[in-house]
Amino acid sequence: MFERVKDTGHPDEQMLSVFRDYGVVTKDSRDNLNKTAENRDIYQLVHPGWLVTNRMKAWQGSVGISSLRGIVSGHYICFAPRHSEDSGYLNWLFRSPLYAHAYLLLSRGVRIGQVEIDNDDYRVLPVLLPPLDEQRAIASYLDRETARIDKLIAEQQRLVELLRERREATISEALSGPEAVRLRRLVDPGRPMTYGILQCGEPVADGVPYIGPSDMPGQGKSPPLNSLRRTTEEIASVYKRSVLSGGDIVVSIGPAYGKVALLEADLAGANLTQDTVRVAALPDLVDSRYLVWVLLSREVFRYWDVEIMGATFRRLNLGTLARTPIPLPPLDKQRRIVAYLGEQTANIDTLIAETERFIALSLERRSSLINAAVTGQVDVRSEVA
Repeated sequence: MFERVKDTGHPDEQMLSVFRDYGVVTKDSRDNLNKTAENRDIYQLVHPGWLVTNRMKAWQGSVGISSLRGIVSGHYICFAPRHSEDSGYLNWLFRSPLYAHAYLLLSRGVRIGQVEIDNDDYRVLPVLLPPLDEQRAIASYLDRETARIDKLIAEQQRLVELLRERREATISEALSGPEAVRLRRLVDPGRPMTYGILQCGEPVADGVPYIGPSDMPGQGKSPPLNSLRRTTEEIASVYKRSVLSGGDIVVSIGPAYGKVALLEADLAGANLTQDTVRVAALPDLVDSRYLVWVLLSREVFRYWDVEIMGATFRRLNLGTLARTPIPLPPLDKQRRIVAYLGEQTANIDTLIAETERFIALSLERRSSLINAAVTGQVDVRSEVA
């Protein structure tokens, strides 16, 4: 049905790419972090009707029949058609979850995420070919039904964006107004802000748990003790300055800056890595729960972004964190704000979770519909008529 072709040397053609959810599209129509090579002569020319496969991501669905002329990565596998079947049907068939699973079974590599399929592997892949009029009917049916689902998903995704914007606005509004003080003025002078262990060594089974940016769940939540790596007592003893207590706040700095955690009591005695900072708040000045809300606010992130703008490497350092302005109302108002934001954001988070569940179910419905249609489990006779 197809012949492997590698036609290079067409640098002036438009750039195409293969996306899991969209098939073959112009590269600039979707976010794509892969940079185009300076030498475009190495890219392969494809024509409408050609089968294009990302050999390393075929098992994820990065396969498609192109409707465009253009050039694609030299690492892709391109096949010229030698058949008279319906290209629209084949595009749905080869991108179906059924075939994605087949690509995974045929791919070779050391582990998931590092496997690839070779053009010779396609020779053993059976192709489901109903009569031509039925192929066209299936393609028409899937074009229409998936468009409906995709529209619904897009609407729900937009709703999630609006809810997240509303969440941020709710936090900002609650925190606005009072005069701000620098964060360092709110820290216990007996336990100053500090980062932790420079070299933690290989993790050990029994030892001192330590917290790095990757351990922090986000949204102010405390890392689970049983999920933390541990270092030896000998290494930890050199860094007694950064020993943690329950109720401390931990903030990630460095390139992965901006995560915040309010520690549970079971993390007393744990330590930090060099990319995390302990903030031991003075309870007479600031409620730690309130301080967490401030550190998670978009105003604080904007401050950090401005402070590190222009740096060769975007990293939040201890000095910038210490200078962060913190709006400081009286303690009783801080506690009222904490209660208010807890209630309001919980309601919004519930709506977000429900909407995301709906999106997940819609995606499952979409996949099931495609599989059912290409395997003849859906009656498409009305499409033929």
